[in-house]
Amino acid sequence: MTHDVAQDVRDWVDEIAAKTQPKEIRYLAGTDEEYRELTQDLLEAGTIVPVPKRPGSYLARSSRDDVARMEDRTFICSEHEIDAGPTNNWHDPTEMRSTLDELFTGSMRGRTLFVVPFTMGPLGGPISQIGVEITDSAYVAVSMMLMTRVTPEVHGAIDEGAFWVKALHSVGAPLDQGQEDIAWPSNPTRYITHFPETREIISYGSAYGGNALLAKKAFALRIASVMARDEGWMAEHMLILRMRHETGRVVHIAGAFPSACGKTNLAMLQSSLPEWQVETIGDDIAWLRPGSDGRLWAINPEYGFFGVAPGTSEKTNKVAMDMMERDVMFTNVALTDDGDVWWEGMSKEIPANLTDWQGNAYDPTGDQPAAHPNARFTVRASQAPSIAPDYDAPEGFPIDAIIFGGRRPSLVPLVLQSRSWQHGVFVGSTISSQQTAAAEGPVGQIRRDPFAMLPFAGYNMGDYFGHWLRMGEQLGDRAPKIFNVNWFRRDEDGGFLWPGFSENARVLDWIAKRLVGEVPGVETPVGILPAADELNLTGLDIDAETLNAIITCDVDGWQDEMNDVGAFFERFGHRLPNELSRELADVQSRLSSAYAAS
Repeated sequence: MTHDVAQDVRDWVDEIAAKTQPKEIRYLAGTDEEYRELTQDLLEAGTIVPVPKRPGSYLARSSRDDVARMEDRTFICSEHEIDAGPTNNWHDPTEMRSTLDELFTGSMRGRTLFVVPFTMGPLGGPISQIGVEITDSAYVAVSMMLMTRVTPEVHGAIDEGAFWVKALHSVGAPLDQGQEDIAWPSNPTRYITHFPETREIISYGSAYGGNALLAKKAFALRIASVMARDEGWMAEHMLILRMRHETGRVVHIAGAFPSACGKTNLAMLQSSLPEWQVETIGDDIAWLRPGSDGRLWAINPEYGFFGVAPGTSEKTNKVAMDMMERDVMFTNVALTDDGDVWWEGMSKEIPANLTDWQGNAYDPTGDQPAAHPNARFTVRASQAPSIAPDYDAPEGFPIDAIIFGGRRPSLVPLVLQSRSWQHGVFVGSTISSQQTAAAEGPVGQIRRDPFAMLPFAGYNMGDYFGHWLRMGEQLGDRAPKIFNVNWFRRDEDGGFLWPGFSENARVLDWIAKRLVGEVPGVETPVGILPAADELNLTGLDIDAETLNAIITCDVDGWQDEMNDVGAFFERFGHRLPNELSRELADVQSRLSSAYAAS
């Protein structure tokens, strides 16, 4: 189909092919037939195995060292180091290109170079963008077909002058004549690099997840956040959901949570309150633009879900379990002896005779998990039973509320509302969460993750805070209201104080009531909290002492928290907006007054 390829794309592919020396070039069109052919190739290579209990589904097993995002190997190669900021790894772009040129020379020898044209959001939509990924991994190519809209129509748009992002990927494992391939080719030398000024992504060595599916975090967040800053929109690590009330009222919510902190569960929430129904629009990324009506409109630019499998069960997320009954690409989960997948948290009982995520017999008496803690499922969004029928509406959805959240076992209350957009930006800038297995690092450690964007903002985070403040000024009184939630408070024995999951609808109900002034809330130094009688707790077994613990402002604890926030803010130096320094001082002043009054 090379005659349909945009000339600019063909020129780029020819340039990369001359450097990487693949045995062949294959331009993909995203058809079902291509998907079947590529999965057959992967089966023959041993990269994937069938999952017979789930029609059309497969299991991929990665190498032991290629299992998660590698933040220490992720670089922002802006022209000036200050523009990358203190929370990103910066590298001089000229030096990085030289390093990558050397690595990519001959890197695809003996392999197929796949050209994947994709659109993020419906092609031609007012918030959508397009890109082309070059990869030498068939696993990446089929995953891109699940996660993005792969279509040759992208070439026509490029020929007509549409802007597009170049995304180059290689596993860095060339094959010599007659050399046997391995099931999961990769290279221990790894770079995930971003060039903000030229809107380019170049990734080498890893074949896993967002390191290689460059439409995801690399494009949709790191590069898109720079585009959004320059063009007056927002690219955020957010779910989007719609709440429908039995009265006909509709509420759209966007929510930012660090990875593996419940975004997918919340996006697919099955409400415990019969008056509310929740529809899924997106579970991970939102692109938001001011509309002609002055409100903030959002789309989910993705076409599929790339979810964390461990912990997903009929109890925690029945929608996801139903969605995974067919046509799923699993990665690093365990396999049962009757041909089904399994992971920790899927059931209380561990099935006998499991094959672990590395393809070995699982020893339940050992200290290793059957599924990797960051094992994943990749599946089309349209398969979710909760998906909104118009989830891919090109114009998107008007956002009424933005919620932030992290995994905090203490201090942070169940829900609070910010006093203003500026205070809400302060709340978003102070999100902190326990480290999870989604990224390399010490699991369980508390770390600051502003707006859940710490690994994903493609430029100086101090400037990113400033962009949020400017967006608020532009939106004025049409701006969404901002809230913070925490489902993860624990008691002294380590048990959760709030039941979570479907019961989180009770918190969303309070948020919906606050949006229209149905409940007054309680003013505290850190924001507006619910009064005990404002939460709909009908049918919920929670005692007054526990409820009070999760909806109370602990003044002493918050004073320590604000000291920690102040130290964190110092990292940004003069790039920290003055508004956030003032918000911090205001919160500290209110806490001091409350302490004196007590």
